[in-house]
Amino acid sequence: MVKENEVAGRLEWRVNMPNGSSRILAPESRETCSRLQSLVMGIVLNIKAFLDKAWNLAVNEPKKVVHCLKVGLALSLVSVFYYMRPLYDGVGGNAMWAVMTVVVVFEYTVGSTLYKCVNRAIGTCLAGSLGIGVHWVASQAGDKFEPVILQVSVFLLAAAATFSRFIPTIKARFDYGAMIFILTFSLVSVSGYRVDKLVELAHERVSTIAIGASICIFITMILCPVWAGTELHHLISNNLEKLADSLAGYAAENFSVDGSKNVHEKDSSKKLQGYKCVLNSKAAEESMANFARWEPAHGKFNFRHPWKQYLKIGASMRSCAYCIETLHGSINSNTETPEFLKKPLNDVCMRLGTTSSKVLKEMSSMIKTMKKSTKLDILVDEMNSSVEGLQNALKIFPSYQHIPTPDPGTEEAPNGTEEPSLKSTALSLMEIVQMATLTSLLVEIASRIEGIVEEVKELASQAEFRDESSMKSKQTQTKINGNDGNEHEVTMKTLQKV
Repeated sequence: MVKENEVAGRLEWRVNMPNGSSRILAPESRETCSRLQSLVMGIVLNIKAFLDKAWNLAVNEPKKVVHCLKVGLALSLVSVFYYMRPLYDGVGGNAMWAVMTVVVVFEYTVGSTLYKCVNRAIGTCLAGSLGIGVHWVASQAGDKFEPVILQVSVFLLAAAATFSRFIPTIKARFDYGAMIFILTFSLVSVSGYRVDKLVELAHERVSTIAIGASICIFITMILCPVWAGTELHHLISNNLEKLADSLAGYAAENFSVDGSKNVHEKDSSKKLQGYKCVLNSKAAEESMANFARWEPAHGKFNFRHPWKQYLKIGASMRSCAYCIETLHGSINSNTETPEFLKKPLNDVCMRLGTTSSKVLKEMSSMIKTMKKSTKLDILVDEMNSSVEGLQNALKIFPSYQHIPTPDPGTEEAPNGTEEPSLKSTALSLMEIVQMATLTSLLVEIASRIEGIVEEVKELASQAEFRDESSMKSKQTQTKINGNDGNEHEVTMKTLQKV
């Protein structure tokens, strides 16, 4: 039974329950408004969060904003062929192919744009020529054999082009061109135009594709160009620095004395995870190296710059990063190394971690400046001497003197064995193994850093890095005549001060 009461100028609906009580029914409209309000607020908050992320991305990486503006400019220029009658009459209704070309081939870096433009041009011209030739042969064979020849040619060439995409060399440099070849050849082969009409159509499409590709190349190389080679160069240099920060941070976190760990916790949490960037950068390195081969000489990089050597450095860095990841897992394991085991090795382990980090940072600076370092060999010698010091410390490390011996007064287990003492002995052995694992990882990391050093030196040789020592000696010593009539040698710095 439902009854209606008026309370304080508003209506309330009550339902009599079987137990004699009554329950107020809230108006459905009020619940609907509440749900609608919650839905709208949720949408508004999601939009605000998205805009915040977009703003942060634009602030942190302004190059991407510039790239968006360049794409808009390219599309605006190519659309002129639609709005101006003389240009539209010149290219015909195929002006849309120029727009499609801009949308498809305009990429973030110069190398990737050149890669797609060249591949699209080669694939279109080759497929168009073959398509016209096959269409002419099929038309000469008569109506009976024409569809057979066309279908067989599409099957064979499409299958061959698709298979070529599995070949590593073709896939790395001409994968996009093979895809365009398949598309263009199929369209030309199955079209119903006559051969003379196909030649005219192919000429118009090639012209519009050339116009779109030219606009893309001009804009991407002239207006704030982003070079794939430069990006790869900076990526390798930054990854070396991140690897150095991670190694130094873990050494300081695990082998620092009590009370000094908190100093590193506030500002080193991100640096400790820097090795993950090295582990996740393989795909980016390979892509940038492939695109960098298509780029002309720019900045400090010649046309034949050894981009493949950067991939070898990246592989050596990942080998080192895997050891640091294992070190991270050992440090964060459930078994914590006690202070009485770490204390005798704190100094040598900290010294090894510090010297190894210095070697990585010196290589980062060497690649960044493209100058041969005079300190690298000295730092490597210091790292090797730190390894020898750690190995000598391990030889004389009195590990078994710290294993707790069974106490005769301990409470015995029912079978007469001293179970608590055995457990403590086993725990001490685990702690010793934990310490041995950490030290062996540090030694292995130092060994793999030497591999990175060799690859960086090879890069310096192939890319002809400038010699820092010769540059210092070339600080132009100029002879000038003094008041006494004698010649004096002064350096450029002295002349600048004068």
